[in-house]
Amino acid sequence: MPPKRAAASKRKLEEDSESEVDAATSKFASDASDSDAPSTSKPKAKKAKTTKAPKAAKPKPAKAAKPINDQPTNKTLPDEIQFPAKNEGCVRIATWNICGLAAAQKKGFKHYMEAEDADVLILTETKVNNDPVDPMLTNRYPHRYWSISDKKTYSGTAILSKIKPLSVDYTLPGHPDPKSIKGRIVTLEFESLYLIGTYVVNAGTGLKTLDAKNEWNKHFTTYIRDLDRKKPVIWGGDLNVAPTEIDLANPKTNWNKTPGYTEAETRAFAEILTPPEKEGAKPMIDTWRKMHPETRHYTYFSYRFNCREKGLGWRLDTCKFFIFVIWHSLILISLFLLVVGILLWWNMR
Repeated sequence: MPPKRAAASKRKLEEDSESEVDAATSKFASDASDSDAPSTSKPKAKKAKTTKAPKAAKPKPAKAAKPINDQPTNKTLPDEIQFPAKNEGCVRIATWNICGLAAAQKKGFKHYMEAEDADVLILTETKVNNDPVDPMLTNRYPHRYWSISDKKTYSGTAILSKIKPLSVDYTLPGHPDPKSIKGRIVTLEFESLYLIGTYVVNAGTGLKTLDAKNEWNKHFTTYIRDLDRKKPVIWGGDLNVAPTEIDLANPKTNWNKTPGYTEAETRAFAEILTPPEKEGAKPMIDTWRKMHPETRHYTYFSYRFNCREKGLGWRLDTCKFFIFVIWHSLILISLFLLVVGILLWWNMR
């Protein structure tokens, strides 16, 4: 009995295989006959060819006009920078608003620092949260003083020095809000002078913090007068004021409307530089304006409207000092102000 079942199974398998082959052959024949049969559907009307008009070539953007003051417009410092050699026996002091140390290091800060080789370097708007330990700074400047704001990545002032000071102070005496001063002032006392580095309060958009700026100016004026009675003073940094109409590109449209160029700010600044005769204080010298009495060069450019490319800026960063002798010699201090704002992108505002 089992052999018969096996034979039956074999015959069944062969029949099934033949059926599958016939079905496949029939399907193939059907497909072939369908493809060879003439089509009974109406031919589709051919669409008329249309020729598109050639696109007009986009006009190439015109090259920006060269700034009338002939300032560089590059946003990154070149790898090679040259400065005049320092005079023997003199001290070089420089100030720079770097608009964030981390950002400046990506835009050529190292090249500048090596080329300038300042003996004392004032940095403003550092935006650091802790004292930096970068060997680039620590190896060159053994004495470093950082005023850091309580607010993260905000403001910040530092003085880096190859010369050890007698004392350091981070306060503005008499100011009613000491916390607001953090990150805005560093004072170093040397044997023959005081050096003050400041990132002065901004009057704010819409002049909303002009009262805070006036408060700063009142106490700072008293402070610098008190120091000057003891020793000569050098004051440098971001002073956040355009002293005169040639210190900004558009004085008429900004007067009493834009922070840094209001009557209250310019008057307070003028009184610091040239105090009333009744006070008996010595006037200060604006080093940049002394060396360049008619030049319209700027240290700050707004991000908007390609202001740097057009040379539309403000001169807000500089150094002021009293004439004096240094270290018991008759050599006047050699004070070089590098207006880096004309070379490097910054706005830190």
